[in-house]
Amino acid sequence: MDELPLDQVRTLLAVVDEGTFDAAAAALHVTPSAVSQRVKALEQRTGRVLLMRTKPVRATESGEVVVRFARQLARLERDARAELGMAEGLGPVRLPIAVNADSLATWFLPALARVPQDPPVCIELHREDESYTTALLREGQVMAAVTSSPDPVAGCSVRMLGLARYHAAAAPAFAARHLAGEPGQDLPRAPVIVFDRKDVLQDVFVRSLTGDAAASAGPVRHYVPTSEGFRDAVAAGMGWGMVPEQQAHPLVRTGELVLLAPRRPLDVPLYWQQWKLDSPALSTVAQIIAGAAAQALRGPSAGGA
Repeated sequence: MDELPLDQVRTLLAVVDEGTFDAAAAALHVTPSAVSQRVKALEQRTGRVLLMRTKPVRATESGEVVVRFARQLARLERDARAELGMAEGLGPVRLPIAVNADSLATWFLPALARVPQDPPVCIELHREDESYTTALLREGQVMAAVTSSPDPVAGCSVRMLGLARYHAAAAPAFAARHLAGEPGQDLPRAPVIVFDRKDVLQDVFVRSLTGDAAASAGPVRHYVPTSEGFRDAVAAGMGWGMVPEQQAHPLVRTGELVLLAPRRPLDVPLYWQQWKLDSPALSTVAQIIAGAAAQALRGPSAGGA
């Protein structure tokens, strides 16, 4: 493919970020006609449709490749200027990172607090289910992500962080009322707490107990889309749910929760994926996150005990 003109690449990124051709024109201090002509020229050069002309504008799959390239190019340019002593006026380094809610509520934020602030680093967190965070990497919205996928996104490296352990838990009174029998028989019928409609942990756990690939958690589902709220809803007796080990154990000790199958935890592998860039700030954050994960998560060989 012919080389990609940088002004056209940057214009495409501006349209995606601003949402409309007019807004991109204002941000770039050019006319909307110039923006449209640059985007069309880039589409002709690549031989692909790069934008869906919706409101707001969205990148196509091919467009996402160019958007990711544009963001990486901007990052490399910034780092090069900093190394050349031309950092004046650049502002703090911005690192957009995707992370799942349970990591955010347990071990991730204390790790980020250890990131050096000389030069200053601005962390922009995107909360997303660990099964979907790679989509944000693929779209170029984030530079790194905590994900459950070991398959690297194009242009990214991947390393395993560890296993996030979950336990099926419920309030004692709820368990006595709804779960007096075998968990594999009662859980599919009992009210259940679910994070959101992307959350399949409860269904996966039921299938692991029953051996039935078509089984699922109960028809009465309460959706609670915060990690702390999810834990509190389970402790309040609204339903049972898969609670992170770090959140479950303190409440088990106080008697607010009981583990429904203590010898059958569910371990979710977590990985760190990031752009393959020689970015000092990103490398520092990656090392800190890996160190914190090694302490907070279980190792890959963790058993079911």
